[in-house]
Amino acid sequence: MVSRRDAGSWLEPRRPASGDAAAYPGARLGRPADGPGSLAGFGRRLVALLLDWLLCLVIAGWLLRRTGVGQFGPLLVLLAENVLLVGTVGATIGHRALGLRVETLAGGAPGLRRAVIRSVLLCLAIPPLLWDADHRGLHDRAAGTLVSRT
Repeated sequence: MVSRRDAGSWLEPRRPASGDAAAYPGARLGRPADGPGSLAGFGRRLVALLLDWLLCLVIAGWLLRRTGVGQFGPLLVLLAENVLLVGTVGATIGHRALGLRVETLAGGAPGLRRAVIRSVLLCLAIPPLLWDADHRGLHDRAAGTLVSRT
């Protein structure tokens, strides 16, 4: 009989039965299991995104109410926030509030080019929901970034 384990996909975390170094997200990337530098979990990243989204709703309602941008106003503000803040300081306001930062695989600042790629894909909503065993969404994989704990 085929079990759920046999039918797993690349989306599910794979944990070796032996308990070796690849038993936690980020081990393949040389990241610690816990503490500063470890990869942020899905829940923490989701709360950070919700904080950013609420802030963008307020800003869009305040700044863009008479511009005719309509329902895409908050999304445009979210895009601008992510490009500017991730590209310059490596974290949005939601990331800072939850002790997270966006960085390259080598641990450096993402820069503007990576921030644009990451932010555009983030605004499409589906890439962040598809993630791998290292808790990296498709938007992070495409940009060559990851979200770590500070």
